[in-house]
Amino acid sequence: MKKCFALLALLIVQAAHVFAQDTDGPNKLSEIQKPSRDFVMLQFTYNNWAKKPDSINTGGLSRGFNGYICYDFPLGKKKSNFSFAAGIGISTANIYLDNQQINLTDTGTKGQEVSFSAESKDYSKYKITTAYLTAPFELRYFGNKNNRNKGFKAAIGMTVGTLVGAHTKGVYKVEGSKVADKVNTKRYIAPWSFAGTVRIGWGNFSAFGSYNFTTLFKEGQGPDVVPYSIGLCLTGL
Repeated sequence: MKKCFALLALLIVQAAHVFAQDTDGPNKLSEIQKPSRDFVMLQFTYNNWAKKPDSINTGGLSRGFNGYICYDFPLGKKKSNFSFAAGIGISTANIYLDNQQINLTDTGTKGQEVSFSAESKDYSKYKITTAYLTAPFELRYFGNKNNRNKGFKAAIGMTVGTLVGAHTKGVYKVEGSKVADKVNTKRYIAPWSFAGTVRIGWGNFSAFGSYNFTTLFKEGQGPDVVPYSIGLCLTGL
């Protein structure tokens, strides 16, 4: 029995010695493989248009959502503070107008421009919505290279999006019942979107900003408004 206990003690000591070598020696497992590499990004945004003329009145809480799945490529040595990421996802924006509507149909003649006018009905809310299939690209910095779920982090990059949907929607009441006027058309919206992005934060939460290099509407078919957004980014996995 004593020999068994002695053998068991010897095995425990040997296992502890091997474990110590694996975690503290030259063959230590890279801790950067364990924490988040920001594969998933969820962004909750406030949206608006820059360079809009005085004739356009935006109002209310214009908001959007972006959801991306990314792959992270560490740069330089294995424990570098920097990485490059690319991904794919969807980005949406809802811009609310204040006592206005957009004349946006597919029945107009070629070359017709989008126009804004006073609302034809007593809309309780009126918005234009766009959705893009988007690829984000980021150069990332992690202050804590051993655990990216903690510490300072920042990223700068750009997004490239292709338009998948656009519509206007106005809601009003008829005899106490809600009625919605909805027009689906991509005719006047620019088919591609290019934007610069920046993130800065701590741990899994970051402040986020985006500014388009392109206008919302096609050239010559609407005002030269430029979309932008700010908001909160949640990263993880």
